[in-house]
Amino acid sequence: MGMTITQKILARHCHKEYVEPGELVMADVDLALANDITGPVAIEEFKKAGANKVFDRERIALIPDHFAPNKDIKSAELCKTLREFARSQKIAHYYEVGRMGVEHALLPEQGIVLPGDLVVGADSHTCTYGALGAFSTGVGSTDLAFAMMTGKCWFKVPETIKFIYHGRLNPWVTGKDLILYTIGDIGVDGALYKAMEFTGDALKNLTMDERFTMSNMAIEAGGKNGIMEPDDVTLEYVKSRAKRDYEIFKSDNDAKYCRVIDYDVSEIEPQVALPHLPENSVSIHEVGDISIDQVVIGSCTNGRIEDMRQAARVIKGHRVHPYVRLIIIPATQEVYSQMIKEGIMEIFIESGAAVSTPTCGPCLGGYMGILAKGEKAVSTTNRNFVGRMGHPESQIFLANPAVAAASAVKGRITHPAEVADI
Repeated sequence: MGMTITQKILARHCHKEYVEPGELVMADVDLALANDITGPVAIEEFKKAGANKVFDRERIALIPDHFAPNKDIKSAELCKTLREFARSQKIAHYYEVGRMGVEHALLPEQGIVLPGDLVVGADSHTCTYGALGAFSTGVGSTDLAFAMMTGKCWFKVPETIKFIYHGRLNPWVTGKDLILYTIGDIGVDGALYKAMEFTGDALKNLTMDERFTMSNMAIEAGGKNGIMEPDDVTLEYVKSRAKRDYEIFKSDNDAKYCRVIDYDVSEIEPQVALPHLPENSVSIHEVGDISIDQVVIGSCTNGRIEDMRQAARVIKGHRVHPYVRLIIIPATQEVYSQMIKEGIMEIFIESGAAVSTPTCGPCLGGYMGILAKGEKAVSTTNRNFVGRMGHPESQIFLANPAVAAASAVKGRITHPAEVADI
């Protein structure tokens, strides 16, 4: 019987010819990662278990990105724990402020995650790397501690839902809109512990950055992982970054899916997820007249260079609304540098935006953009739960970078076509 790409990667990593959905397997891990919030917990469990040495210092990544640069004494202590462990274990993939980035943007950018890999991370958005054709998923800090000790992790092989996207994308529709539309269709638990396999001719026109966005938000539908078969776009992205061998996996023609869902993307407009769930996704024309107080463009979902280009394309020549805060957060130092080279930074500064060093900050209500009671924000992040970015009576509207930029100019949720001078 045929296997899906997810089954094949799991089978290879547990040294079996075939695995089936529901089967429990112990699989080898290519990379185990954590950040400054989840890492210290995993490190404590690592030590409690009596471990003295990680299984492979080249296959651990510790990235201080959530509350870094340190926002207070507590966050400084957390980052210190991560730093000292990385130093004592001689961890190869530890990146300090000034070199680090938001973990799920940094690791693919640096060629640390590659097609065919099996990756676990103590962060729910570890599913991002599925865009490369890797099996990647979030785990708890205790599971991560076990992986750091042994290089292995337990999995239940998930069933797979196949999502087929066909047709031609409308102007200003991006990968963010496709995944918001999908979550709006199936709900936040519509793919609970399922592999979400994204395919179809429409995806061939998406950049790698847009593909990362789609896989990143698989968890918002309850997915175990979000994955795409590598194609020429994937290989072009990987070939200049890979420093080791990798393997391409593809689903068999007779692979079994628990469900197949087909979308005509020509019917999809830019999406906005209304408070307080990502599944509250509607066409921008259905939103109505909603004034806003803040816009955030960044995060592991939409902080890559293509996201910055989209936002700059809209905002160029305009000023941010006088009563709106526009906060721009490049996901990595490389993105930051490229923004300077392309003049994107100048466009944002001249518009009246504030630009930050890489951090997850506002996405999780940490810092760099906390909302007060009653405030409304348009954000390119991944979650709009109650209190996610600050006060429990604030509201978050999820959107793509172009919609976010247009909304910053108008002071209300706005279609990019109303602002962009093209």
